[in-house]
Amino acid sequence: MTRDTVRANVGPMMTKMKFSAVTAVLAAAMSGPASADDLLRLAIGQRGLWDSSIAEIGQAAGIFRRNRLELQVVYTSGGGETQQAVISGSVDIGVAAGTLGVLGAYTKGAPVRIIAGEATGTAEYYFVRADSRVGKDFAAVTPNMTLAYSTAGSGTHITALRFMKERTFTARLTATGSVPATFTQVMSGQVDIGFSTPPFGLDAIEAGQIRLIALANDLPSVRNQTVRVIIANATDLARRREVYRRFIHAYGETIDWMYTDDRAIAAFAQYAAISPAMARRVRDNFYPKAMLQLDRVMGLAELIEDAMAFKYVAQPLTPAQTAELLQTPKP
Repeated sequence: MTRDTVRANVGPMMTKMKFSAVTAVLAAAMSGPASADDLLRLAIGQRGLWDSSIAEIGQAAGIFRRNRLELQVVYTSGGGETQQAVISGSVDIGVAAGTLGVLGAYTKGAPVRIIAGEATGTAEYYFVRADSRVGKDFAAVTPNMTLAYSTAGSGTHITALRFMKERTFTARLTATGSVPATFTQVMSGQVDIGFSTPPFGLDAIEAGQIRLIALANDLPSVRNQTVRVIIANATDLARRREVYRRFIHAYGETIDWMYTDDRAIAAFAQYAAISPAMARRVRDNFYPKAMLQLDRVMGLAELIEDAMAFKYVAQPLTPAQTAELLQTPKP
């Protein structure tokens, strides 16, 4: 508990300083000629996770620079906040926006386009305090209990709705923001059921402070669908399409590198302020590479059905709308 709470306050600043220092050698080893002449501004949900680290680690390794790109990264409390930053034009690209939220925003006329998949399935898990009466798979949940999600329209919001629908229970949905903030609210008794994503909370599970009650991937509707996507502001995408093509190429190159080179494990350990052993456990046990495919949105028909059921959209997308919204790279 103490480590997560501290990380929520001073951890990100100190980790950023350490990460910048240790990656200088990495950048020198991996980078080509300095030619970062195209700037892209990114909003990424939930700092400190394996999949939220890709842009920073790839930039530190020189991969984006080799593709003549410079990235400016800011972190948000969740996919809904990320999506709003893209819609407003304050950033160019949003990483890990909830797919159903994006569908809803697009059908309401928001200038968003899906330029890649981000997560097919997810590493998230749900937990309670060790002394909670809630059991595995949400057993004994009552309608007055609170169930956390990050921000409206985020992947965690959608997953919480799906759990209630498919496990036929009712709880009061509560927006709790970031993963560390959620952990704190559960441990203080403000929220009954929290969500987390490795590496956050694994030490608390081992210490017996919390109990894992469900994995998001327990639901086929999560496991077999692209529940999070990478989005772009439609106006800037139309203006600089070739720049975005290079971004997706470099992003995919970074993913390949992070699954084949141990320097990526060391870089993630520094980024997340965890041990290299924990970093490897997070990658190998919770983030199979297949989860991070970029070239398609899987289960789109089912996603649209869910979007209608959860009132994100009023009717199915037309073929023309689908073609306009999906700007994913060719496999």
